[in-house]
Amino acid sequence: MIEKHPVVIIGAGVAGLTCAAYLTQAKQPFLLLEGSDGVGGRVRTDRYKGYLLDRGFQIFLTDYPEARKLLNYEALDLHAFRSGALIRQKQEFIRVVNPLKEPNQVLHTFFSGIGSLLDKFKILKLAAQTASSSDEHLLQNSELSTLAYLKKLGFSDTIIKTFFIPFFGGVYLDRNLQTSSNFFKFLFKYFLASEVTLPAEGIEAIPAQLAHKLAPQSIRTECPVQELSSENEIYLKNGNIIKADTVVLANNAAATAQLLGNPAEIDFNQTTCTYFKANKSPEQSKLLLLNTCTNSVVHNLSVPSDICPSYAPVGKTLISVSTHGLHGLSDAELAIKIKEELKDWFGEQVDDWHYLKTYTIPEALPPTDPDAAKPKLQLRPNLYRCGDYTAYPSLNAAMATGRLVAEAITGQKF
Repeated sequence: MIEKHPVVIIGAGVAGLTCAAYLTQAKQPFLLLEGSDGVGGRVRTDRYKGYLLDRGFQIFLTDYPEARKLLNYEALDLHAFRSGALIRQKQEFIRVVNPLKEPNQVLHTFFSGIGSLLDKFKILKLAAQTASSSDEHLLQNSELSTLAYLKKLGFSDTIIKTFFIPFFGGVYLDRNLQTSSNFFKFLFKYFLASEVTLPAEGIEAIPAQLAHKLAPQSIRTECPVQELSSENEIYLKNGNIIKADTVVLANNAAATAQLLGNPAEIDFNQTTCTYFKANKSPEQSKLLLLNTCTNSVVHNLSVPSDICPSYAPVGKTLISVSTHGLHGLSDAELAIKIKEELKDWFGEQVDDWHYLKTYTIPEALPPTDPDAAKPKLQLRPNLYRCGDYTAYPSLNAAMATGRLVAEAITGQKF
């Protein structure tokens, strides 16, 4: 017997959940299928030995327009980082703070050693330009990589190496800054304007809140899809078959290509996140710590429990260290290497840190090639796709594409 549904969404990541939330608003029946044990896709959190461990270092920018449409920020209980960074360079830390958020830090930031005064005036000019531009304008196709764009603007090699590569290379998981410059301009605008936050219950609280908007019977987890026919028949790995009038592919680019019969090698940007517990925080500035050293396995470090105390048991500290790209080390070897490097940062206290867990995420972010055309959301009549890989790699894009597909299905504007 074949089960029938008017709409089936495959994939309960943020894009699929957003599409489902808008279909719910429109009273359009649907079924949401998820192959794993829970919703969220890449946006997941584990409770482990009393700690909240996000699966990879992730933050939430509060000014994202798509998020403001759907999410209840008060219920998320958001806690903010300071806007800026501590940059590790030549055995010292250079503190750079967003002067728009902390005006009393203007002089300190302007005379910090990450670039010339001309570089910093160029940053202010770029900030003014991006703030006054619409998202649509900023995200228009670009033939330039971020690195080429920064050089075209006249930024010095010093500030590119000491600020742009450590900061935006960490955001992109691309320390070569080959990511499209249009995405850089969009992110630059929102990092300056937004609060950079963590929800009290971990990053997974965001997809959990979206899922809470849906009828429980409309979501099925641990229900992987094996095949999709040209007639919108969905063959599940458990042997069942579902026939849908309309199908939405809301999984990642590789999984979508597989279901469409076009398997392809996709060079996702990879990251590894290593967690440690400690009795005290190594750095209580509430800033993200960035490393300019290209040969290091420590690319950025944060102390989530300083931002949001619920990330660790009372009196304990959670430390997150990100390593981008391939490193060729086992989890144990990487943890040892990280501690060796960080003893140069924080001294002997690092000996008392205890390793908790490692998350290696080979498909952390889809690549953003400046020359690549954006995939269309509608593949054929009654078959759609959504996800950040169809636009630009961010939660805002995942939500935007989910909304656009829901609008196409229902004929309504949300």
